[in-house]
Amino acid sequence: MINIVIFGPPGSGKGTHSIKLAEKYQLFHLSTGDIFRYEINNKTPLGIEAKNYIDKGNLVPDDLVIKVLLSTLEKQKNAKGFIFDGFPRTIIQAQKLDEELNKKGIPINIVISLEVNDAEIITRLVKRGLDSGRSDDNETIIKQRLEIYKNQTAPLLDYYTKQNKLINIDGVGMIDNIFTNICNIIDDNF
Repeated sequence: MINIVIFGPPGSGKGTHSIKLAEKYQLFHLSTGDIFRYEINNKTPLGIEAKNYIDKGNLVPDDLVIKVLLSTLEKQKNAKGFIFDGFPRTIIQAQKLDEELNKKGIPINIVISLEVNDAEIITRLVKRGLDSGRSDDNETIIKQRLEIYKNQTAPLLDYYTKQNKLINIDGVGMIDNIFTNICNIIDDNF
């Protein structure tokens, strides 16, 4: 079993590469963003609660995210591995994820950090917002999300570096080239 965390700022390509990696390595793609969008679109109590945070550019609180994530993991007992897309986002989430996966004997094997500069992120997300209509993909909210990422999520780089699990990948360029670089890292290590 291989468990991968794909990490990076909003708009860095986590979702795109997670889907491709899940297909190539037959992993269960676990996107907290997708889970919450499903809940929001279906107007569930969880979705309504999450939407209040997301629309303001804030992170959904750890306890709510972890509750949903663990429930989803339990439903996938026969998975060959997982790719965590958009999770963890805080040190507390990373510690809780490590604790739960270690209990099951299926720890995170590798953390891939997609490195993309702020100007590129803003350009990508504004375009995505125009194409998709996502309320959180406007320049004001994007800048707030980048600040939250730098303050709350970027510290995970050090957390996973200390575990010797972090691999940095340049996330700017052709999608296929970036994907090949990611696959080469995985293939060389597993």
